[in-house]
Amino acid sequence: MNTDENTPRPLAAEDGPAPLEPGSADEPTGLAPVDPEAERELELEAEADPEPVKPTVIVMHASVGSGHRSAAYAVAQAFELMRDARAEDADATADGSDAQPPVPADLDVEVIDVLDYGRIVFDGNNAASLFTGATRPIYDLTWRFTLTGRLLWGGGSAWSHLMYSKFTDYVRERKPLAIVCTHITAANVAVAARMLTGQHYPIVCVPTDYETEGLWPHRSADLFCVANESMAETLRPRKVPEESILITGIPTRDDFRRTYDRVSTREQLELPQDRRVVLALAGAYLPRPYVHFRTALDKLLPYLHGFDDTLHFVFVAGSDADYARHLRQECADLGLTNATVLDYVDDMAALMAASDLVICKSGGLTVTECLCAQVPMILLGKAYGQEKVNVQMLTSLGAAMHVTTARELLDTLRHVARNPESAHAMLINGSFLRHPDAAEDIAKATLRLIAEPKNPDDPRYRKHFLQFYWGKKPAHIR
Repeated sequence: MNTDENTPRPLAAEDGPAPLEPGSADEPTGLAPVDPEAERELELEAEADPEPVKPTVIVMHASVGSGHRSAAYAVAQAFELMRDARAEDADATADGSDAQPPVPADLDVEVIDVLDYGRIVFDGNNAASLFTGATRPIYDLTWRFTLTGRLLWGGGSAWSHLMYSKFTDYVRERKPLAIVCTHITAANVAVAARMLTGQHYPIVCVPTDYETEGLWPHRSADLFCVANESMAETLRPRKVPEESILITGIPTRDDFRRTYDRVSTREQLELPQDRRVVLALAGAYLPRPYVHFRTALDKLLPYLHGFDDTLHFVFVAGSDADYARHLRQECADLGLTNATVLDYVDDMAALMAASDLVICKSGGLTVTECLCAQVPMILLGKAYGQEKVNVQMLTSLGAAMHVTTARELLDTLRHVARNPESAHAMLINGSFLRHPDAAEDIAKATLRLIAEPKNPDDPRYRKHFLQFYWGKKPAHIR
């Protein structure tokens, strides 16, 4: 057999050149020759046209207690809900009938703990626990009098140079549309990063208590979203422009905007329908600040028999299994039939809405959640720093009662049991501070700032290592 004759060969095109014979010198190899100059041009084009950065909003907190973190996640949730709702309602946006600020369809929302970017990473919660007990008055003096008079803090890049250069590098890479800050450290680090990177993203400050402390970067922030008019009055003598102050309330999760079926919630938790429910929020991410609070509750337990016909008590121990066991054992030993002990509760908003009274500490987020859930409060324990201001604000409006000892708590509960109208009055007065849409309002305000044209000559963008300035006479005496 002649293999050459039996090997199929391609036919020549009628008007084209004959195909090359196998093994000929002109046979193509299947790979184009590499042109170094062309390859270099492609590399330069790739460098000149990098992959576009995804539009990002950073919501930043500091892990010093749980309130700042909860507020940050509430704002982030509001951004995500608005983004998803706008994507579903694209027609309204397309025909221009939607007056809401534009939300990028691919908006990425990042929640960041600023302490993770420090040169020295430390546990902010443990650091905060150092200022409990005998050391709390030191914190109280620091919070009340540091840069709260006429000498004020404007912002500066020192925060990045000294501690948080990693975050500056991160901002340089991510190029965020805006940064929302729920803690003073986060706000100052965001300001420092903006100064050093030359970017013009807006910075929104969201205090999570009912007064504005002195270390917020007053001259460098684009917007302060505050809880009430009293906080706005604090900012005005600090020469914060009126257009940079917005009364939104303190942000809470979307759960606290909903309405709940009280009967159904009580049925699920096996709580009585014919008694008023008193909810004691004794669970804590950090148990140390709750030592005195829990001690007062322990002293109250033997007297709960006197409320058998009127009040049912629900103690939330949170994730502290040891404390939950302790409470259950105490209730069993005392033979209490009007007490329920719960571990961590997923749907706290529904439980609050099903309650008639809450016993809690005076943390900014806790009292705000109670206001949004429309449940009156008894604030238990001595208050310092921002918690002291929260107590003064709520009690001055008649939105809460304040007690410091177990005896005072027992006396107040007896009063409420005999006079349920007093709890209803607190509920009416608390509506003055109630802002359930705060998180959404903050997100909308941030989006409006993003959409506004930026002036590179704006004094907010100027670089300062440390900026102090003189303000007017403070509106409130501390």
